[in-house]
Amino acid sequence: MPRTQKRTTQRASPSASPAATYRTSGVDLDANARAKELIKALARTTFRPGVVGDIGFFGAMFQVKGYRQPVLVASTDGVGTKLKIAVLMDKYDTVGVDLVNHCVNDIFTCGAEPLFFLDYIAVGRMVPERAADLVKGLAAACIASNCALIGGETATMPGLYAPDDFDLAGFIVGAVERTRVLDGSRIAAGDVLLGLPSSGLHTNGYSLARKVFRIDEKPRALHKRYADLGATLGEALLAPHRCYYETLKGHLSRINGLAHITGGGFYENIPRTLPRGLGVRINPMSWDVPPLFRLIQKTGNITPREMYSVFNMGIGMIAMCTPANARRIQRELSQGVIIGEVVTLGKKTDRVVMEGIRTS
Repeated sequence: MPRTQKRTTQRASPSASPAATYRTSGVDLDANARAKELIKALARTTFRPGVVGDIGFFGAMFQVKGYRQPVLVASTDGVGTKLKIAVLMDKYDTVGVDLVNHCVNDIFTCGAEPLFFLDYIAVGRMVPERAADLVKGLAAACIASNCALIGGETATMPGLYAPDDFDLAGFIVGAVERTRVLDGSRIAAGDVLLGLPSSGLHTNGYSLARKVFRIDEKPRALHKRYADLGATLGEALLAPHRCYYETLKGHLSRINGLAHITGGGFYENIPRTLPRGLGVRINPMSWDVPPLFRLIQKTGNITPREMYSVFNMGIGMIAMCTPANARRIQRELSQGVIIGEVVTLGKKTDRVVMEGIRTS
């Protein structure tokens, strides 16, 4: 006779580990879903003509309208270590403004109108309300520039980020008529540099600022109030990146070139828009450097050359144009200061000469 098999039930050992889930690994799917619903509602407030479909599909779609020969202009960036200040100040509704405005300014240097924006938010732990605050800033800045927030991505990555740490990056696409591309080719010797004021550090130089004030070791330093700043250090450092699109878009026909003063300061950003054979001479005494930059320089014993290599020093955008056009823009905007001029390069001339500042 065939042997009968004895059926047995395998029982878990009392010492066995509980079943693993995504939540136990640090990813809360319910929190992620809640965050996405909050984000969708905010993103929809930014929609403009050209948006195709809704938030949440696998790809975001946009139809470019109103151009005969559109040239698409794209850029991507992040907020950098300014995010550390936001975490320590527990304030998240302004760094989204920083991100959008930085990207809008970058493509605007080509003469482009912003069309749509996508964000990327990576966190160590998803807090839906915190994510919503980030997107509130993104949405507010997008609305101000008539730029649609049509998609993005949120990612929870425990182990890669500490629970309260996060990263924020973005991607922008704009358009400009081919015949109106602003590429610096019209810049000529004798043009002047019209500097538009910044609102603070914008999104650059925060690693140096954090080191100078020892913020990572002494977060309390952010809450110290300075009379010259009219605010606490933390409030001054979180001042949002200014957007120049609405200010200058009506003057593009009078502008030969634009330089957005971001990472690399004056020495790296101005040459990016200059034709070969041209440089600039700048008089740093032609504008008042805001108190925050003077405080950083004094506290850190930083050389002038280093300051102008890292920070915007109170000038966030430079328009290069004829003297007559510069005066007209100044008059119509009631702002801006002529800080220098475009010159023909000599054999041994640096492309950016800051008068009175040693190169070494």
